[in-house]
Amino acid sequence: MKKNKVKLLSAFLLIALTISLFTVSASVPIGDDTETDAPALTLDCKSALLMEANTGKILYAKNENEALPPASVTKVMTILLCMEEIDSGKLALSDTVTASAYATSMGGSQIYLKEGEQMSVEDMLKSVVIASANDAAVALAEHICGSEEAFVARMNERAKQLGMNNTCFENTNGLDDTTENHKTSALDIALMSRELMKHEKIFEYSSTWMDTIRNGAFGLTNTNRLIRFYKGATGLKTGSTSKAGFCISATAEREGVKLIAVIMGAESRDVRNNCAKTLFDYGFATCAIYTAPEFEHPPINVTGGVSPSVGVRAESFFALVGKGEEGSVTSNVILPETVTAPIKAGDKIGEISYSLNNEELGRVGIYATEDVEKISFFEILRRVTSRFLLASPA
Repeated sequence: MKKNKVKLLSAFLLIALTISLFTVSASVPIGDDTETDAPALTLDCKSALLMEANTGKILYAKNENEALPPASVTKVMTILLCMEEIDSGKLALSDTVTASAYATSMGGSQIYLKEGEQMSVEDMLKSVVIASANDAAVALAEHICGSEEAFVARMNERAKQLGMNNTCFENTNGLDDTTENHKTSALDIALMSRELMKHEKIFEYSSTWMDTIRNGAFGLTNTNRLIRFYKGATGLKTGSTSKAGFCISATAEREGVKLIAVIMGAESRDVRNNCAKTLFDYGFATCAIYTAPEFEHPPINVTGGVSPSVGVRAESFFALVGKGEEGSVTSNVILPETVTAPIKAGDKIGEISYSLNNEELGRVGIYATEDVEKISFFEILRRVTSRFLLASPA
């Protein structure tokens, strides 16, 4: 009888342990490179993702690969292509854009362009970023590619290049009354947002609360209220339609940590913003950026070279670590005492590894800063002869 009771109790404990383990693992957010100890945040939206932009590390994810209508968050890609045109020199902020009849026919958020109205690229871009102007987005697309269709093809091509595997764009602005498959995912939005963040000029617009165009006659107010009410908020793009719900790709920075919070399918603007704040609060409370000190090392001895030594430099290094762990990162310099000529500037001659709690965070190379040619027989002979002459009595 006792044996049966022991067996029954053991079976009960085994079942309870299995249930508890399943409950814990199911509460952990899922995603590529997601922190496994992240809490189960309560977010009232269809999908969400938190990414640290410096490193691309995913800190939290909820249905991050589900393809959903993005509304005006679509414009992140439109803006990215514009910024790439500007930075490549193919487009200037001072260039003039002429609005077509088609561009002026857009509904929703707009600056009410008139057919034939001319405006600078910068004012058009400000209108898209700050006020989410659908007409300005189309006008810019037509100016760059000749038609919205051609620009959308480029959007989809760029999406593939960025690894946005759950994305299909059908227009430049996210209006979805007539679209059939205009969708993207929270992860894909984070990927294109991170790429846009490399163009720092965009933050001059996305972090602006109010501005004007048409020589001050038309006001622009940022659709992203986080800019005004969340410490460190820098952008990036909001969106809402009846089909998409309320969406946002929000960016914020504190103490070197750059976060991207993507929310899709929230039921209201306030719910969307509160979800983004929850992600930001979690990220800033738990993460820090470790930046390696500048590498300093004496020149390395050179064997068989015209110069007896060569200078060295190391790549910069940073990593995402837990809050308060910055001072616990250790480094190990792996560098030979001597190198053999010939050496070219940029040749890798060593590396530095960085670790935290006995786990490697990453490595960077150590490189030669100059050329050192191999010494020739005649140069050796010349030097020996010169030394002999100098040592000889007058």
